[in-house]
Amino acid sequence: MNSVQNNNNRVADDLWNQDLAPADEQARSWDWKSYAALWVAMVVCVPTYMLAGGLVAEGMSWWQAVLTVLLGNMIVLVPMILIGHAGAKHGIPFPVLLRSSFGTKGARIPALARGLVACGWFGINTWVGGSAIYVIINGLTADLIMGEKIAMLGIDLGQFICFLLFWVMHLHFIKNGTESIRKLETYAAPFLILMGLVLLAWAYVEAGGFGEMLSAPSQFIVGGAKEGQFLSVFIASLTAMVGFWATMALNIPDFTRFAKSQRDQMIGQAVGLPLPMALFAFISVAVTSATVTIYGEAIWDPVALAAKMGGLGVVVALSALVIATLTTNLAANVVAPAYGFSNLSPRKISFKMGGYITAGIGIAIFPWKLLETAGGYLFVWLIGYSALLGPIAGILIVDYFLVRKSELDIDALFDHKGQYGAWNMAGIIALILGILPNLPGFLFKAGLIDSAPEFFVSLYDFAWFVGLFLAGAIYLILQKLFKPQ
Repeated sequence: MNSVQNNNNRVADDLWNQDLAPADEQARSWDWKSYAALWVAMVVCVPTYMLAGGLVAEGMSWWQAVLTVLLGNMIVLVPMILIGHAGAKHGIPFPVLLRSSFGTKGARIPALARGLVACGWFGINTWVGGSAIYVIINGLTADLIMGEKIAMLGIDLGQFICFLLFWVMHLHFIKNGTESIRKLETYAAPFLILMGLVLLAWAYVEAGGFGEMLSAPSQFIVGGAKEGQFLSVFIASLTAMVGFWATMALNIPDFTRFAKSQRDQMIGQAVGLPLPMALFAFISVAVTSATVTIYGEAIWDPVALAAKMGGLGVVVALSALVIATLTTNLAANVVAPAYGFSNLSPRKISFKMGGYITAGIGIAIFPWKLLETAGGYLFVWLIGYSALLGPIAGILIVDYFLVRKSELDIDALFDHKGQYGAWNMAGIIALILGILPNLPGFLFKAGLIDSAPEFFVSLYDFAWFVGLFLAGAIYLILQKLFKPQ
């Protein structure tokens, strides 16, 4: 029985289970190397590889794309460490931390929002991993499972079966919890770094250098196709880069709650996130540049590139890609929604059951539809959900550091009648007002409306920043007016 239950006989059954309880000393086994390995294993994945490609497709030179990726991740590292502080200090997961700023019942709203975004990412990564398996099987069997597309799905039966096969691989780790995920990340990280460097060396040798792309100028320079448009594209792209890990910036307490010390989570994240992201972005651009020389076309999709390699190379490359995608998906896109769904009804939904719910939604959303265009991936999906998650981050940071001074009443987080109340309207209202200014721009970019005022379209490019600062400021003001109910 957890100490929270022992010390407080008012603990509500609909707020507590063993998975949501504060981590005890025995569970705090993660050192800085564990966090660095966690991030490296998450960074090395197909969506990350394709980030720089999307930026180059928008007109950036290779160094502009890599620098944008690096800067975006240095920015998102700040809320990552700040919000992670609460997990390391108090041992609580993200849904429980939300209760101090939204109330014990109100916290279910942002927790569910974060969980649904993760379900989208879970589906995307599962589709990518399944695609790798599809290419491996077809490469070894002379396209045995390639067939006509199924009208309702938009993909063929072989693709769908491989998608389901990769989906099933996740169930083992969901069943065995976060410690099994940590072990996988720790062992996979050095292997994935090695495979990335091997891929870079292969491209250099095969192309006799990295090819023309690395010497190609930006399209935004004088005389370029997009002269004078750099600032607007850069800002939107930077927001997309921040949005890429805006998900983890929220639920990082799900991992830092197991930290040996505050220093371990801070150093581990600083080492494991920005530079590995930039390095992997460079590998992406350099290898793609070499494919122009080797194959006569730029191949941004690593699955398609592995298929081009043929022979043993395709099996090795795609096997590494499957492992990379699995490690990313488990850590970034299973843990958060599993805790989030558990928080909805702790008596009925454990971490394990929450993970299974996540896996089910990941199938239902038809994730291959989200990756149809680079513009849709960067400027609708990434910026769109950053407009939703930025306000939550702003509210959490303001509440924890400015309102609570990093001190929390742990018993009250599990008590509807405690000081945080069931509903904190300051948090709910600040969340809504933080999202609203970005809504017209999102609807326009997504093609759901034909036009929107130029001001709101331009504002949307700053979606995460607007939401974070606006919601944080509004919450700070309203917190003085509302008392939790």
